[in-house]
Order: sequence, then C-alpha cells, then structure tokens
Amino acid sequence: QVQLVESGGGLVQAGGSLRLSCAASGRTFSSYAMGWFRQAPGKDREFVAVTWYGGTTYFEDSVKDRFTISRDDAKDTMYLQMNSLKPEDTAVYYCAARIDGAYFLAGSYYYWGQGTQVTISS
Repeated sequence: QVQLVESGGGLVQAGGSLRLSCAASGRTFSSYAMGWFRQAPGKDREFVAVTWYGGTTYFEDSVKDRFTISRDDAKDTMYLQMNSLKPEDTAVYYCAARIDGAYFLAGSYYYWGQGTQVTISS
C-alpha cells in the first residue's frame, strides 16, 4: 500500500500562484509515475500533469504554459507549481501514483490522496 497526502491548497486571486505538495509513503516511490488531477463539483476528474522518473513530463493543454511539475525522490515528494492562476483552475486537486495504462486517464492510477482545495477568485 502507498499513502499519498496533498497540501498547499488555498484561496488566491486570479493571476496568483500556489505550490502544491504530495508526500508519499512506500518503498518504491522512485519507480512510480506520479500525476496530478483535479475535480470541480459536478464534473469528471481531469488530468493536469504527470511526471516519470528521469524527468519526463506531460501537461494538459490549458495549463502547460502556467504549471510545472517536479518530484524529489529523496523526500518522496511531488510538487505542482501553479502560476498565473485563473478562476477556471478552481477545483480539488489530487495526487496519484502508479500508472497502468494511459497517463491522462484517472483509472490508470492505483493510489490516490484525499485532495486539497484550490480556489481562485476573480
């Protein structure tokens, strides 16, 4: 079993920044692909970003010029730096680990955190 805990969410104005963290337990953290998803009320869980060991990353088109993803395997922690935030970024953000399938599908990930709320005001 792998346990994931997100932190760093909050309320910021449009144009501001937030840095989310995902702390992971487990002995095989460095071997896992890890991703970020978000979900607004009444909507499906949406892919945001993913990173693999070695530094390969992919982003959803609407965030690719504003967000960055990174991981520190020594600390078993993944980060999502979010800049130039927009009201449409408002959602609960979840970290997830271990892909078995397409990286952009929520069903491809085995482990999930509880989520952290991000609210962007205009």
